Amino acid sequence: MRNPGIDLLRGLSILLVVLHHLGLPMRIPLKRSLLAEIVPARLLAAVNYNGYEAVFVFFVLSGFLITTTSLERWARLDHIDLRTFYVRRGARILPCLLLLVSVLALLHLAGFSDYVIHREGQSLPHAILSAFGLYLNWYEGTTGYLPGNWDVLWSLSIEEAFYIGFPLVCLTVRRERVLAGMLALLAASMPFSLAAIVDNEIWKEKAYLPGMSAIATGVLAALFAARYRPRHSGIALALGALGALGMATVFLAMPWLWPLLHDAVLLLLPYRPRASSSPCIGGKRRGTRFSYPVRAGCVRWGVSVMKFISVICSSFSLPSEHSEPPAQIPATGFSGTRPWSLWRGYSAR
Repeated sequence: MRNPGIDLLRGLSILLVVLHHLGLPMRIPLKRSLLAEIVPARLLAAVNYNGYEAVFVFFVLSGFLITTTSLERWARLDHIDLRTFYVRRGARILPCLLLLVSVLALLHLAGFSDYVIHREGQSLPHAILSAFGLYLNWYEGTTGYLPGNWDVLWSLSIEEAFYIGFPLVCLTVRRERVLAGMLALLAASMPFSLAAIVDNEIWKEKAYLPGMSAIATGVLAALFAARYRPRHSGIALALGALGALGMATVFLAMPWLWPLLHDAVLLLLPYRPRASSSPCIGGKRRGTRFSYPVRAGCVRWGVSVMKFISVICSSFSLPSEHSEPPAQIPATGFSGTRPWSLWRGYSAR
């Protein structure tokens, strides 16, 4: 059964990612639209320039959904069937990835400027190999940004690399409490792993460990949801309110949060996916009074088609005269020493 709360989060995160790319310079920033006359500038900036944070929400949701599905299929994580797990992941990822990489390769060979891989040390064969080898993020970190159409695959490298090792760790550790402790340590490492990267802006944005720590948070949320069910709808509502507050705080209060928390501010994001794992909010209990409002506002996973189309469209690629995003673009998330100042720079436009 689908979980409308999770679908809602996925839809909102997709929208934030698409708006983020549209809001980059020389495209369609919302502050230059008619919305600027009726919507506060700070809110427009939060909607337009938080795509990076939305990717981390995707990471958390991914960990939650994969773990929940595994628990439903095998009851326990130490009972995972490796062959079935890997075949299902491959069937879900490889067809679309093959299609996307094929289209991008053809556009490169045809000479379309925004799709040509031209940076020194980069080539089409290496880009293809890094995409399927799940190290495109590392490839960019060592050679520079690929064209924007390829660049969006960095998150897939992190996600699928995690899932290659995830079932192996589950089968090796076997005890759920030990596994939960290991996941908790990985989840808590996010601010430290981000802060430790100081000399490579690209790698700070796309490193494996921060993304995997977000996925680990989602796995923990799934384990928690499988063992705990709120007896009263008020608890579910409180969890939902807490999660919404956490995301709103990150998206709207960055100028004030960053001086206090620095890279640890991303730890506020996982609260919303955890709250959505509640059966009442998720809508799995059809009789609750909260199910219908959540279902009415649910954005279905089909919205993800927008992301695939956006990758193909030229609006997703950086202009050919820019081999990498300008320094002020917060596509690199926390790549600078004071990211909140970049956010302020946008809010002042």
